[in-house]
Amino acid sequence: MAEPTTTGKLATEQVVNDILATIDREREREIVSRRFGLFDRKETLEQIGELLGITRERVRQLEKSVVTRLKTAAEQGELPHMADVQDSLVEALRELGHVARVNELSAVLTKENTKFDQARVAFLAQLAPKLAVVNDDDHYHHSVAVMEKHDEKALKGLVQKLIDTVKGIGEPKPIDHIAKEAGMEDPSHAAAVASTSKHLATLNDQWGLMKWPIVNPKNIRDKIYVVLKQDGKQMHFNDIAKAIKDSEFKRKDVTTQAIHNELIKDKRFVLIGRGIYALKEWGYEKGTVADVIAEVLKKANEPLHRDEIVKRVLKSRYVKETTILLNLQGKPQFKRVAKATYTLDPEQA
Repeated sequence: MAEPTTTGKLATEQVVNDILATIDREREREIVSRRFGLFDRKETLEQIGELLGITRERVRQLEKSVVTRLKTAAEQGELPHMADVQDSLVEALRELGHVARVNELSAVLTKENTKFDQARVAFLAQLAPKLAVVNDDDHYHHSVAVMEKHDEKALKGLVQKLIDTVKGIGEPKPIDHIAKEAGMEDPSHAAAVASTSKHLATLNDQWGLMKWPIVNPKNIRDKIYVVLKQDGKQMHFNDIAKAIKDSEFKRKDVTTQAIHNELIKDKRFVLIGRGIYALKEWGYEKGTVADVIAEVLKKANEPLHRDEIVKRVLKSRYVKETTILLNLQGKPQFKRVAKATYTLDPEQA
């Protein structure tokens, strides 16, 4: 029997209803439906126990018993639509790298990918003999894998291997680099495995630890840092704001004024010109143009021609040459010792 479909997509509601209809007792159907969130929000053991007038432990026992019976029926080919549904799940997973989060799998298989579609896909995967399910917890996203590729234990082992590899590398890298370091031949499979972990993140085709702002920016300042790091050069705050709005960030609706305010507050960013910022880690230091000239002369430890001073200042400040010359000629801490040649005035130091 072919599974019900709607415009080529899996009709999860009808499939699930037909499977629930094989459960004789209404109380058991209610428990399974509520625990998996098949038609309404997911409920806890306590909530269902209160509704049905039984203990939390009794709800847990009944849930386990019913799911076990359904899985056995699926293995024996006695569950309606299940064989074809399983084939659809396996085929979709192979396209996704043999493992995927439930929401990604549902997006491929269902028409609207609602939270109920996702709950039903997770329920059907739980019953399918050829699939392994990783439940959502502090370490993993709710995910499904093709059993012939790896069971739940093996999948978790691969995830840990990727985490250890990323930690060893110490900085974000493309998944093909990480896969190679981890001894995994297929980068697409490595990416699929990595996506199940709550300790790994990706942004702009770079993978790293979730706690690294470069791949998982949590606030405006982190997003500014990512934009500057990605661009690799100084940017005006207006351009930074536009880059954030055009980015892959989950939340990117920020005002230009908010961007400017955060740039001023964060020590990672240095103002190097009128509205132009760079990363401190690139060698820039905070201070006025006069401060930079003074630092250049101090490091040189000898008089410098104004052209050389301009050249060195422009390495750390994005300003006009005339601005540098005006500071050089107009500030008392700079002393001319020869034609167009300056040093620090010791009396002004």
